[in-house]
Amino acid sequence: QVQLVESGGGLVQPGGSLRLSCAASGSIFMFNSMGWFRQAPGKQRELVAVLFSTGSPKYADSVKDRFTLIRDNFKNTVSLQMNNLQPEDTAVYYCNAEQRSDPRNIYWGQGTQVTVSS
Repeated sequence: QVQLVESGGGLVQPGGSLRLSCAASGSIFMFNSMGWFRQAPGKQRELVAVLFSTGSPKYADSVKDRFTLIRDNFKNTVSLQMNNLQPEDTAVYYCNAEQRSDPRNIYWGQGTQVTVSS
């Protein structure tokens, strides 16, 4: 069973930075894509950023130029570097991955809280 384990959330002031990491229980080459979603209270879960195995990363317009996906093939991790955080970035962030051999298999991490507040 594939597991995704997130780390790195916390409380940060506006304008600050955080890095979230998602560690897969196996090789990340087993995935077509890996990325991050977030869900704020009372809102639907939304895509933040996704990295495809065959292309460039994609970012939500709201995080472009502030967030960066970083892939580490040796550590089997995909990290999300978040800079210039704003209160509207407050949410639970979830790691997500789609299995290459069967795209119907979508995996989620347990979620990590990011709170941006002064």
